[in-house]
This record gives sequence, structure tokens and C-alpha cells, in this order.
Amino acid sequence: MKNKDFDYLIVGAGLFGSTFAYRAHRAGLRCLVIDKRPHLGGNIYCEDIEGIHVHKYGAHIFHTSNKEVWDFVNSIVEFNRYTNSPVANYKGRLFNLPFNMNTFYQMWGVTTPAMAMAKIEEQKRLAVEALDGREPSNLEEQALVLVGKDIFEMLIKEYTEKQWGRKCSELPAFIIKRLPVRLVFDNNYFNDKYQGIPIGGYNRLTEGLLRGIECRTNVDFFKSEFKDGWRDIANKMVYTGAIDEYFGFRLGKLDWRTVSFKTRVEDMPNYQGNAVVNYTSHEQPYTRVIEHKHFEMFGQEVYDCPKTVISEEYSTEYDDGMEPYYPVNDERNNALAEQYRKLASQESGVLFGGRLAQYKYFDMAPIIEQVLGFEIE
Repeated sequence: MKNKDFDYLIVGAGLFGSTFAYRAHRAGLRCLVIDKRPHLGGNIYCEDIEGIHVHKYGAHIFHTSNKEVWDFVNSIVEFNRYTNSPVANYKGRLFNLPFNMNTFYQMWGVTTPAMAMAKIEEQKRLAVEALDGREPSNLEEQALVLVGKDIFEMLIKEYTEKQWGRKCSELPAFIIKRLPVRLVFDNNYFNDKYQGIPIGGYNRLTEGLLRGIECRTNVDFFKSEFKDGWRDIANKMVYTGAIDEYFGFRLGKLDWRTVSFKTRVEDMPNYQGNAVVNYTSHEQPYTRVIEHKHFEMFGQEVYDCPKTVISEEYSTEYDDGMEPYYPVNDERNNALAEQYRKLASQESGVLFGGRLAQYKYFDMAPIIEQVLGFEIE
């Protein structure tokens, strides 16, 4: 093989690209990482505002039950003890999430698991009877048979409609395959054994992964010399951008949902008392409010930092020029994505990795688990 400047060109400095670059570098391979954004880290990038690490692209909480993955990220930067315990605000009433005994007490005043289960089963029975023997045909009917009317109407219906920009009665049933109901007083959102935030913020994780590796920002692969000439400088490529864009949208464009944020500084130490509060009614146009300091500051630390930073999160339809976030997993898009994956499998020397390149939603830990499983050579 001709001697090239690099063993790998890695397009995208998000978690997939950065972790791959780290492993390749450790194996003695030469990597060049490029990213079209002015910073490294992809969606886990944080801005420092008023001494607070602000999650620029939305709340990121690392969680996993895989000890190898947990040990790996902690070998790069130590993680803190943050536990994700979101709160839902429905027209001024507050409910703990995920659905647990605290939620059911707040909703119905029930105090025992038996009382909560009886209430849920009663409402589920009414929903099943309304179907008159047929299967649920949309998300609304599916949710009603899983948790009943009260939980659906206060905590699911309008929140989901804001997320997807469509009525629940117009969304496919398979979007909600199950809704976890926990009959314990436990507000920990995740079941995973390990969870936390990097001490010092996610930028420290990115910096650790990419230390010693050549990186170039503000480089759009499709508007650079790399698009047609990458094989002249690298033996292989890792591509983490949108899969349909790589192929010039030749089969058609995939649909995405995206989110935008309105971030502001509040002249107070504690705005909402929690990192994440979901707003589940249409009274507010945003889906949730993130108060970033609560990811890393606890107890007196919250008040030692006199200001706070909050971000309102809005869910919208994707359009050209926006950042794609969530694949739209309906029949059309799933079929189109599979056609693009077949094209990708035929691309010599190119590895397609990550959420955009695989058109699949991934949490952070599965991305790292995936990269750790590769044989890199």
C-alpha cells in the first residue's frame, strides 16, 4: 500500500470519532480528525458561562451498566456522582419522573404500591375496552392501554406532540413500545449501575481522547479537498456525518427532528432546583428547561456560584442548515436508511459510525461500547 500521510481520516470529532481516534492513536496509527464546527466534541461540547459548564447541544448524562465502558471513560477523566432525576411540570403541578410511587402519590394521593397498581389497572381496563378487541393503531391508543388516561394526558400527550410536531393520534403505535412503571419511591431515571458527568465538564473527556492527535476545526468535509481527495492522504476513513449527505442524497433525503435552545444567565444562584424540568403541556412552547449548574454543583456549591445558566429546549422539524438530532423511525425513513446502509457497506475503506452515519439513535455509552469492540488496524 502506498505510504500516505495518515492511516485514518476521521470526519467528525464527536464521541464516535474521538473515541475511534483515541484507540487508533494508542495502536500507533496516524490520524487526522476534521470537524465542520469551530470546536471539538460534537454534541457533548460545553461552553463556560459564569463558571458553569453549559451543555451547548442539550443535556448529556452518561449512564451504563457496562463496567468496561465505565472504566474506560473514567480512565480519561473521573466522573462525578450525578443522578438523573427529572421533574415534570404540568400546568404548574410538579411530578417526579420516571413514573414511580412519588408520581402516583402526587397524581392520586395513593400511598402504597397496591393502591397505585389498582388505579393504573382500572384505567388500563377502560382503554382496552374502548378498543373493542382491536390492537392499538396509534401512539395515543398504545399509551392509554399501557398506563391509562391520567398519566397519558398529564405527562405524555402534549409533551410528545411538542417533541414530534404531530398529534399522538397521528403517530405510529410502535414509538411507545413500553412505558416503565416503578412501584417504588425512587426518582433515579436510569436503571444502569453507573452514571455521572465528567468532573470539569465533557470538554475534558474530548481533550483526553484527542490528546496528541492532529485535529482541524471549521473544515466541512463536503466543501474541502478531502471530499474527492481523501484517499491521497489517508489509507482509510471514518465517516460520522449524515449517511444520505455522503451519497449526495441520491436516493432521497432522510427526515430528522432537531432541537434548538434559548440560553440565558439568571442573576440568582438557583433557578429551578433541578438540572432538568420537562414541561408537559402546550402552555409552554419548549419541551424542557435545563439548569446546567446542577449537573456538577451540589449542596453549598450551588450557592457559592451566585449566578445560574438555563436553557429552554425547543423541538422542531429539521430543515437544511440545522443540526440533525433524532432519526424519524417511520416506515419510509427506515426503508430509505436501509438502502443507504447497503450503499455504505460497498464503500471500500470507509467505516460509517455514529448516530448520523447509521441513522440510529444512540446514547453515549453504546457509542463507546461499539468503538471498543472494533479491531482497529
